[in-house]
Parts: sequence; structure tokens; C-alpha cells
Amino acid sequence: MATVEALIQRASAPQERAYRVPPANVEAEQALLGAILINNDAFDRVSDFLRSEHFVEEIHRRIYEIAGTMIRQGKLATPITLKTFLGEHDLGGMTVPQYLARLATEATTIINAYDYGRSIYDLALRRELIGIGEDVVNVAYDAPVDSSPREQIEEAERRLYQIAEGGRYDGGFQRFSDALKIAVDMAAKAYEREGSLSGIATGLHDLDRYMGGLQASDLVILAGRPGMGKTALATNIAFNIARAYEGRTRADGVMETVNGGIVGFFSLEMSAEQLATRIIAEQSSVASYKIRRGDITEGDFRRVADAVTEMQSIPFYIDQTGGISIAQLTARARRLKRQKGLDLLVIDYLQLLSGSKSRNDNRVQELTEITTGLKALAKELAVPILALSQLSRQVESRDDKRPQLSDLRESGSIEQDADVVLFVYREEYYLKNREPRPGTQEHIDWMTQMESAHGRAEVIIGKQRHGPTGTVELQFDAEVTRFSSIAREDTIPEIR
Repeated sequence: MATVEALIQRASAPQERAYRVPPANVEAEQALLGAILINNDAFDRVSDFLRSEHFVEEIHRRIYEIAGTMIRQGKLATPITLKTFLGEHDLGGMTVPQYLARLATEATTIINAYDYGRSIYDLALRRELIGIGEDVVNVAYDAPVDSSPREQIEEAERRLYQIAEGGRYDGGFQRFSDALKIAVDMAAKAYEREGSLSGIATGLHDLDRYMGGLQASDLVILAGRPGMGKTALATNIAFNIARAYEGRTRADGVMETVNGGIVGFFSLEMSAEQLATRIIAEQSSVASYKIRRGDITEGDFRRVADAVTEMQSIPFYIDQTGGISIAQLTARARRLKRQKGLDLLVIDYLQLLSGSKSRNDNRVQELTEITTGLKALAKELAVPILALSQLSRQVESRDDKRPQLSDLRESGSIEQDADVVLFVYREEYYLKNREPRPGTQEHIDWMTQMESAHGRAEVIIGKQRHGPTGTVELQFDAEVTRFSSIAREDTIPEIR
């Protein structure tokens, strides 16, 4: 009974709230500023990553900002030259000149300037993390009418990712010998990678010979009219890369990709099940319509089961959410790279994305925002982005229906922002719809053309920022939606 009374008394007693002070190290700030005032070379050790807002004390921010401005202008920053620009401040009983003199007296050496600067920066990051956490809590409590929880999550993810990627200390000049080492390492990785390519092998050897694989940070647009096989080609490439994935753990414990890659696939048009059925059909050589209907033999079922078993462990991730914005796509791509890793991002297709704000009155501006955002995302994540795009109907009005760059739908920004533009074209698709009356000479000629075009597809490289343009001919099996390289040697393009 006494225990219960004690609990009641404790609960009724006024509680003292514990206030926590955000992390900071004023002494480190003083030591670094003193080092800069004694030897201005110390500023160059930290100016690449340390900014005035990283200091917790307002007076320290002013000193660092003014000293930095003077040093960049080639002037000398000392306690004597700085005091004119700082004005009058109450610094705990000290004047500004006295405080500057004290900083110089308690300075660290220039050798330690980088370590002190990094400590100040890390503490600033922690304070920023606290601020983000407080904002998340406050907004969640307030529940503004115009802000959904999903938007709040995406904004928090964006700010967190910005912090994670912003705090780097490896900028500035480097020795040429260091650059040589990086170049040799890249060459060694290319040698180890399938096909000895500088980029990620698509599994279509003729295409890889033209492009050198899919290059990191490139925005690759794959365009075509409906029925040409855009999604099939993108799916083939994505699955080939995921199936070839090989990783290894570096000495620092980080997993790196040796061959193939981890693939993220935004399927904005088809469901994940439809996409999976296509891939099963491609890998098992059993038509997808037969799989959906269950119209398969025991041998077909065995091939499907074997294909599914093989595909269980590949690093292929599908997001089937329709109608997402470029901001949502960016947040989800960052999350995938952070949690699982990411080597290739596929988007099917571009016109189904929306901008960050509704711009129904100007679709061209909205698409410009989308393509610019995708190019920025490719550079930020350092992965190739393969984005599918529809073509305008003006293709249908020409006799030669092979696509051109001017056919890209709705915006010239697609051509401008893309590093590579690929077009898929199948002559067989158009010939089927132009069958003449049987028994005529035209029908005989048509049959000859159909025989020549059957199972053939062209991938037209309309733009390549770092390589040649041209046309690659591929084999296409429409029943299982599979693209493959043509085996005949005389069809393999020569690169000169």
C-alpha cells in the first residue's frame, strides 16, 4: 500500500522538464578562427566544406564570413584588420578587439585546422538533423489541411538525402597521379565487366558495341510509336542487367557492383504482375497470353517453373504506382539506392509522370521540369536512367516511318536533356496493316517484303553525346516479346 501512495505522490509532484542543448563546440570554433587569424592558409584547409552558418555563435559566423571575404580578395585577415568590420558587440565583458586577440592567443595550429573544421561541420549536421526531426513532429501534430502525410515524408526524405550527400570533403584539386590511379581502376573494372565495357552491358551485344554499355549519370531516352516494343526492349535490358549482377564487398565493408547491376523499374502503365508475366514469357519461351490463360502443356509449365526459380534471387525491384510526380519518383529512387543499392533506373513511361505542381495549362513546361529533374537525378545517384517516351503521330503521316528527333512528343527538352536517344522501329508492324489484295503482283511483292522484315527490329541511335549515331538491327520474337542480337556475322555493325 505504501508503494501505491508513493507512486501517487510522485505523479502529483511537479516534474522538472529536462531541456537538452543542441550539440556544439564553441572552443573548437574559437580555436579554428584563431588559427585562421594567425595564418590565413588555415582558411584554405576548410573553405571547401565549411560555411559561416555551420558555426553556432553569431559572432563566430561574422568573423568567419568577413575573414573569408578578405582572404578571397587577397587581403590579410588579422585581429587588427577585422575589427573595423565587426562593429560593437557585448562579448561577456570583452570588446571586439579583445575577443579577437583572445582567439589568436588560443589558436590551434594550421595542421589541426581541417580536423577542427570537420568537427564543427559534423556538429552542424547534427543540429540540422534535430531541426528536421522537430519539423516532422510539429507538422505531424499541426496536420495542415494542404499537406498530406505522404508529402511530409517525401520532404523529410529530400532534406535527409540532401544532408547525406552534401557533406563531402573530397572536392578541390587533386594530384594527377591520383587521377591516373582512378583511370586505371576504371579500366580494370571495365576489363572485369562482361564485354569489357565502360558502362553496364545491356545484354544486346551489337547495341553495346555502339554505346559501350549504359553509362553512369546518363539520361537515355527510348522512344517509339505504340506497338514497336519499347516496354519489351526496356524490360529485356533491365532483366539482362539484373540477371548478370555480381557484387563484392570492399575492404571498407561497402558492397560494390562488379558486373550487371541492381535495377529499379517504375512501371507507371503496367502492373507488377503484367511485367513479371512478360519477363517469364521471355525467359521461358512460353507466350505470355498462354501463361495468363493457363493454356500450357506440362513441358511449358516446367520451363516456366525453371525460369521463375532462376529469377527469384535477382536484384530487380518494381514500383507499379501510377501517376506519381517527379518529386515522388526522386524520393523513391533515393530510398532504393540507400536501402538496396541501385545501378540502373527504368521509367515506363515519361508522359505518365507529372510535375511537382499541376500545370494542366502548359504540358510543355511540365515535361521540361520532368526531363530536367531526371537528368539531375541521374547525376545525383550516378546511375544511368532509361526513360521510355511516346512519339508524336506525325510519324504516321510520312512514307518512311522511321522516327526522327523531331518526333519526340510534347517538348524539345527531351532531346536537349537526354545524353542518348534511341528509337525502336519495326517495319513488319506497318507492313501487316498494308496487305494488298491476294493474287496481285502487289501482294507477291508484299509477301517478299514481309518475309524480309519478319522478326526484325531496328534500334536507331538518334543522338549519343559521347559516341556515334547509327542503326542496330535486332531479332524480335513478338510471341514472347524478346529482343536479341542477330547471330549472322554480316549484320554486325562495324564501328570505325
